[in-house]
Amino acid sequence: MATSEEVFEKVQETLVDALGVDDDEVTREATLIGDLGAESIDFLDIIFRLEKNFDIKIPRGELFPENLAAADSGFVEDGVVTDKGIAELRARMPHADVDSFADDPKVENIQELFTVDMICKFLESKVNG
Repeated sequence: MATSEEVFEKVQETLVDALGVDDDEVTREATLIGDLGAESIDFLDIIFRLEKNFDIKIPRGELFPENLAAADSGFVEDGVVTDKGIAELRARMPHADVDSFADDPKVENIQELFTVDMICKFLESKVNG
């Protein structure tokens, strides 16, 4: 059973290595894209490193769901995620703060869901069952 702090420290170490940022930049509130400068290609590397560091398998699309905001997904209308899309985000990302996103559900704000804390919550549920 890993504590919340142990999980955070491993995630912090992983992101420092993967993104070349300083450890003081990797706070629980930091967003991967906006604050830490991650790009989409980095997400694969982050998942690989997390799997190795936590000795777990993370199925594709489980940590970072794919195609939720695609034009043909039915979850987006006029650049805004629909109520149906919000429900899908909640279902696929129970570890993310979807309520905050729902306050301003523009597609470009989806990246704000990908925080260090979101990764920690995901991993805590994986590691601790």
